[in-house]
Amino acid sequence: MNKKKPSSRQTALNCLLRWHEGHSFAETLVDRECSRAQLSTADRHLVQALVFGVLRNRTWLDHVIDSLRQGRLDLEMRLILQLGLCQLFLLGMADHAAVYETVNLAPSRLRGLVNAILRNALRREKAILAEREKLPLPVLYSTPAWLVERWTQQTDRETTRDLLRWNNTTPRLYVRANPLIPMNGLPAALTPLDRAPGWFSVEGPLPLEDIQAGSLYVADPSTRYAIDLLAPRPGEEILDACAAPGGKAAAIIAATGGKAHLTATDLHEHRLPTLQENLDRQGSSAVKTAQADWSLPCPPEWERHFDAVLLDVPCSNTGVIQRRVDVRWRVTPAEIRRLAALQKTILENASRAVKPGGRLVYSTCSIDAEEDGLLVRDFLRNHPEWTLKEEKLILPHQEKSDGAYAALLICA
Repeated sequence: MNKKKPSSRQTALNCLLRWHEGHSFAETLVDRECSRAQLSTADRHLVQALVFGVLRNRTWLDHVIDSLRQGRLDLEMRLILQLGLCQLFLLGMADHAAVYETVNLAPSRLRGLVNAILRNALRREKAILAEREKLPLPVLYSTPAWLVERWTQQTDRETTRDLLRWNNTTPRLYVRANPLIPMNGLPAALTPLDRAPGWFSVEGPLPLEDIQAGSLYVADPSTRYAIDLLAPRPGEEILDACAAPGGKAAAIIAATGGKAHLTATDLHEHRLPTLQENLDRQGSSAVKTAQADWSLPCPPEWERHFDAVLLDVPCSNTGVIQRRVDVRWRVTPAEIRRLAALQKTILENASRAVKPGGRLVYSTCSIDAEEDGLLVRDFLRNHPEWTLKEEKLILPHQEKSDGAYAALLICA
């Protein structure tokens, strides 16, 4: 007898249960569990909406659950209720369908309890939603209190509120046009971005044919700032030190009309074939790729060799919480300190690859000062031969894109 395939809601519950084991990212789990369940495209979208909706709002959902039901709940029961409330209050699904499907997720002996809690939530809907805006920011926007306090200290309360609100919205998908391989007409799904020439938001199906042809590359507009600061020129020797999967390397080649001498390295050797494949597709087959660990001293053959270095270091990803929904639950102050120490080492080593008179762009997709401006200034204090020419901090809610930081440093 064939085993019954899990429904989209059961698949969402499976994703959340696996997520709480702490080993996999949400987007990885959604892709894996949907493939296992052989779900349709529409059902995959529903699973993602449910999983991401719960993870973006889990503190508030728990607050609502605790106001409806006193006493201890095991993890699976709490997740089932989170999924039900997400459908009712966040995704706007029909009440009867949301309640019925959620009740069916529970063991038979607990279905009456789930039904009672969700029905009670519906009866109290106006009061629950009216109370929501009065809650403390960590509860209202389901973000750890330490991170809310940290951002408030680094900016101010209103900026933090706007950032938190933005992080809980659904991100847009963007693509960058590749001038080396022009499109054969503009796909209907693309809308040009006035603020970023050559960039488009995707308003419909992803134009896979143009992506496969190399005419388009999926990337966020915030990535352009690091390339603009680097200002790569034809004929220069350029290093992209942390290059995989290759988006910024391809942008460097495009900015130079395919005439830069680019070396693209990455820590993980197994990522190099994908890096090379992506660059080949973008018309960048002349790029050299190599494995390199920049937490170690600069290889002698690369010392003082490059006119320009792009250093897009590993970071906490606090600028991309809107897009990577579980970052807020994974990052910790200790992790930021660990990353900042690694970033400092990488900057020290990669800076030795720059020729006198050359330049280096240090960039992250973090918006945390410890990984960005404070780290750069610490480097400058210890290296008087370097000067800060320009820096940009891109806050996602202001840019309507991912958050990022980039600093242009010049070597004497």
